[in-house]
Amino acid sequence: MPRFLTVLDVDSTLIEDEVIELLAEAAGSHAEVSAITERAMAGELDFAESLRARVATLAGLPVAVFADATARVRVTPGVPELIAGLHAHGSVIGVVSGGFHEVLDPLAEQLGLDYWRANRLDVAEGRLTGRVSGPIVDAAGKASALREWAADAGVDLAHTVAVGDGANDLQMMAAAALSVAFNAKPRVRDQADVVVDRCDLSQVLPLMGLRG
Repeated sequence: MPRFLTVLDVDSTLIEDEVIELLAEAAGSHAEVSAITERAMAGELDFAESLRARVATLAGLPVAVFADATARVRVTPGVPELIAGLHAHGSVIGVVSGGFHEVLDPLAEQLGLDYWRANRLDVAEGRLTGRVSGPIVDAAGKASALREWAADAGVDLAHTVAVGDGANDLQMMAAAALSVAFNAKPRVRDQADVVVDRCDLSQVLPLMGLRG
């Protein structure tokens, strides 16, 4: 049985939430941010530009907002089973997010993920500045992460799986041997190899010939 690398998007895939929207609720900008998110996921807006626009609305929030958002995040059904099923066969799992390390780090450690990558929010004097710190994890960044992690884990690209729901996941899905649309936008469903409509990520295991 070959070893696999499975890479998942985070917002609305690994978790049922959009973290930027949880943060925006605290800033009173949820409606504005939600509308931009929807357009970006549909591929109508450049992701980096849309991210900067959404993050700008968070300026002034205290860093305590990260813990509040982390406590509200809901892990998608089937995630623990997917992780356990992959690890039982010596395979590895990573997640790459257009969201934020500040919320993803504790969740990734709790779930026992092998790899994760996300954006970072700029903070000064205990408050968000409304800017992103460092390079933005965009569509190309997601694809690069998949290739990098495959090389690091010694997994052939022919044994890689990418799971996502929005336009920002398409390059990662194209880089993988098997692309899975999960609760996805129409454009992503059209381009994926497999569409999973049940809100249960353990459904990805049989696609690799694995069981939990």
